[in-house]
Amino acid sequence: MKLQASAIRRAILPACLLAVTGLACQAGAAQSGPSQTQTSQPQTSQPQTSQPQTSQTGAAQAGASAALQLHVSENRLVNANGATVVLHGVDRSGTEYRCAQGKGIFDGPSDQASISAMKSWDINAVRVPLNEACWNGENYVNPAYAGADYRSAIEAYVQLLNANGIIVILDLHWSDGAYTGPGGCGSSQALCQKPMADAAGSVPFWSSVARAFKGNDAVIFDLFNEPHPGSILGSETASWKCWRDGGSACPGFQYQVAGMQTLVNTVRATGANNVIMLGGLFFANDLSEWLKYEPKDPDHNLAASWHSYNTNHCNNLQCWNSQVGPVIASVPVIAGEIGENDCADGYIDPLMAWLDSKNTSYLAWSWNANPGGCAAGPELISDYSGTPTSYGAGYQSHLRAVARSHAG
Repeated sequence: MKLQASAIRRAILPACLLAVTGLACQAGAAQSGPSQTQTSQPQTSQPQTSQPQTSQTGAAQAGASAALQLHVSENRLVNANGATVVLHGVDRSGTEYRCAQGKGIFDGPSDQASISAMKSWDINAVRVPLNEACWNGENYVNPAYAGADYRSAIEAYVQLLNANGIIVILDLHWSDGAYTGPGGCGSSQALCQKPMADAAGSVPFWSSVARAFKGNDAVIFDLFNEPHPGSILGSETASWKCWRDGGSACPGFQYQVAGMQTLVNTVRATGANNVIMLGGLFFANDLSEWLKYEPKDPDHNLAASWHSYNTNHCNNLQCWNSQVGPVIASVPVIAGEIGENDCADGYIDPLMAWLDSKNTSYLAWSWNANPGGCAAGPELISDYSGTPTSYGAGYQSHLRAVARSHAG
């Protein structure tokens, strides 16, 4: 989940060390509680969009080396050389909300200097949240920040990150769909997080994104940021069925839901075999039934996405061991968001130590420098040269210690 202080966070206000790439490698190895079901019927009308036209070769020809080309092997991420890859990175927020708010595409710089600042922290992965309406070019988004212009900006940023030896995770963060429940924004437009992906917009979104980046396995697809169908369905069993199957398995939604199986199928239908991340329930914090409801993937290239904040339900060692540990033993787990809302590192320090002991990847929220800093949410930096906040200092120190341990 995103911290209560920030959709609640600022956006809703709105073992080796690969010397060339800096990739760390190691050998082997609720928010909202249930709500009452709504009775309105699903709406299946298509949003008005310009048909996404994406280059099928431009992004894939980013020149990413074999060390960056990832796939799943049992419960590990490995590169084209067969080395295990563990991601240590940051979430670069802005591209999910600036465009829909008519304010631009990036929140802060997206140039080489800003990426060099990330690399100075020993970061090897960046998660880039996306907005489906901006990518699809829906007609309510300012055309200067939507459609081809938005897609070209994202592709260029991905290429620059890859050229710097950084893995990119593309995440569907804000999407269409009428939702007025807990944490919602009361709009059917992609102006906030929704409980599940919408079939009308998310299917063409992932078809287009997958075509744009197929052939570049230095890009991971995170299909939907933080699923929380329980805010409508209540029952956890019903929520997991909705999560996987969508459609009629999601009664009470005011829009047609695209389940994870549909989104996996959409990506694979393009010929893209990129690693795919799937977040669990309760804002990606609950992985308790992930293995039971895991979608089928002909490429066997799925990873579980887990989010962990101090305000989540699963925020202690006992829960990590009982709920997350079994998933880590079966498939790669990527903690796509970790953080805390107290301008400190007392929560993420033991969490990172536990994840390190499992050779498990993690990325911290967020690489943003906004007024108020970490006092308004878990922001790692106070400027884009990489000066850490008090919260960010703990993360930076840990990443550098991990890098030194691998280098030694």
